[in-house]
Amino acid sequence: MKAPFLLPLATLLLLPAASAERVEFADCYADWSEKEITLGNDLVERRWTIRNGLLTAVSMVDKATGTEWLRQPGRQAAPHPGGDPVDENRTLKFTSRTGQRHPVEAESLIIDLEAKGEQETYGYTFQIFPRSSGVTMRFNTSDASAETEETNDDVTPDGLEQPKPEKPKRGKAIQALEELMLSPLHLRYTQVELKDQTDHNDELVFEREWLPLQDNFEVPCNVFYVEDPLTGSGLIFLKIAPLPHARPLPSPWDIKVFGAGRRIIFSGPGYPWTVLTYSGRRPGRIAAMQDYQRCLRGYVPTRDGMFLSNTWGDRSRDSRISAEFLMKEVEAGARLGVDVVQVDDGWQKGQTGNSAFGKGAWGNFRSADPRFWEPHPERFPDGLKPLVEAAKEKGMKFGLWFGPDAENDMENWKKDAEVLLQAFEKQGVEYVKIDAVEMKSPAAEANLAKFYDTVLRETEGRVVFDADATAGLRPGYFGTVNVGPVFLENRYTDWQRYWPHHTLRNLWTLASHVDPVRLRMEFLNTSRNTDKYKADPLAPANYSPDTLFAQVMFSSPLGWFEVSNLPESYFESVPPLAAAWKKEREAIFSGHIVPIGRAPDGYVWTGFSSTARDRKSARLVVFRELNDEESWSTEVPLFDAPEATVSVLGGRGSANYGDGRLTVTIPKKLDYLFLYLETE
Repeated sequence: MKAPFLLPLATLLLLPAASAERVEFADCYADWSEKEITLGNDLVERRWTIRNGLLTAVSMVDKATGTEWLRQPGRQAAPHPGGDPVDENRTLKFTSRTGQRHPVEAESLIIDLEAKGEQETYGYTFQIFPRSSGVTMRFNTSDASAETEETNDDVTPDGLEQPKPEKPKRGKAIQALEELMLSPLHLRYTQVELKDQTDHNDELVFEREWLPLQDNFEVPCNVFYVEDPLTGSGLIFLKIAPLPHARPLPSPWDIKVFGAGRRIIFSGPGYPWTVLTYSGRRPGRIAAMQDYQRCLRGYVPTRDGMFLSNTWGDRSRDSRISAEFLMKEVEAGARLGVDVVQVDDGWQKGQTGNSAFGKGAWGNFRSADPRFWEPHPERFPDGLKPLVEAAKEKGMKFGLWFGPDAENDMENWKKDAEVLLQAFEKQGVEYVKIDAVEMKSPAAEANLAKFYDTVLRETEGRVVFDADATAGLRPGYFGTVNVGPVFLENRYTDWQRYWPHHTLRNLWTLASHVDPVRLRMEFLNTSRNTDKYKADPLAPANYSPDTLFAQVMFSSPLGWFEVSNLPESYFESVPPLAAAWKKEREAIFSGHIVPIGRAPDGYVWTGFSSTARDRKSARLVVFRELNDEESWSTEVPLFDAPEATVSVLGGRGSANYGDGRLTVTIPKKLDYLFLYLETE
């Protein structure tokens, strides 16, 4: 195995009160003394005063607009442990680090602050990335009389490392992460409620808005927006944690707003968080969110956003899994334009509860069979390496399905990590779908984090996890940002559960909050089960195969089918579009992806645009659903040029751009256009 991923560490000891210290990294900087600490970069600057080891926010400046978001210091310190902290002097120790903290993370500046008292000690970690408009923080408290544990310097601030839950203290002060007294007089507050467990939920995004004068309210959520309607600038509150229902470290609410005082409290211990500034209304907010998520997991063109196929979608389950069958999948995958051929449940010796051959284990894999995760000796007598090599010869990679052992709070995480490290080192497997997770306790959450972290570090970030969010208590959209895409849906034509416009709708609604490259979105073999849809005009079979691929190509696409079982129409229409997409996808996923049109419902004009960071080019995919308008016009978010040339990269129709607007004509319903815009 490779040596663990390490990074530079510099320690800066406490200076006299009259002195101050400053460190810089790229455009990031931090200044501190015994009385205050400031962190900033070219986009944002935050400042806190320090008293007895507790921080009070006194300034948050959006440098892009010159906006000072705080009109006065918070009414209480924040982060705050809750209740009445011991009033004692605390010795401050600052530590700075720079560089890449984790193999998949962007380089950053990190400041650790220990405020050590005789009775209580507080620990703070601040992290700021170049080109991102927020400061990531985590906070913990400890009884100073107990032996202090060593800090793990290499743990990434993405919700993976979990401290022990705190017992709330009695007293008046709220256990808070942020306490902000906002400057703008008129504010719009938006709670974003996200859903996963897609085996049970179809609608995945709900937004609720307030324009309060006197209203006070509190809501649970991972994402919350505050915007000044007059200027279109705002703040993003993001908790880097599982969704509220799935958190082993629960909190009754995450955001509390006091409308009359324009006072906002961000709460809920145990997880890191950030507050991002933005301008430019919805497109600017989306861009800020995507920039930040790409700091926690940097986009690598040779690794991320791959077109992956998975054998489970045709419902044969494990009944056809064998070396011979997978060789056919490799051959067919190369014809279709697939990047990764992935085998689902059935490659392993052990039998699961989803097997076509009878009931097996689920979660308790190792107690069912200590050799559960060895390749099936009859189905794969030569192991998996011949398949990996066959895929490699055709320019593809090979992936597996895997379920971490759930027993005793996932205590077997080291053995599970070793299975995948061996598959990587000896077989060459780099893509793994993770299923069967039940994160029912803080210990299970921490062990799952160690499992992911070990594999990522030992492989220097080369292994990509598809984290299934279809059922169970799982990290979801923001619990494990750095591991890979979220596997979002299990939809099947067998039970009339797959509707292309619903999948498009989920991607469109989520894309405002979750970077689309972090979503694994599916399209199916629509020649199966056509009788179950009868004459429905939105039946999957009414869409051309390339339209189905186009619906998910601004995400990480999933061919949820046996590729070797596809009709010839897929091999005729998908490969040309897939080839055109591959030429553009680095630009797509490096740009800012904004949903355009209306939320898909089967009857509207809709789509996505990805505008380059220099704002001189854009790639778009536009869909005409079941409506009678052959032409449609729209502004292109973040693309400000009055004139531009338009190239059609795929689909059927025409387009032109002038006077700051794109006009698209698609003659046929349920069809699309894939476009490239460039300033003249």
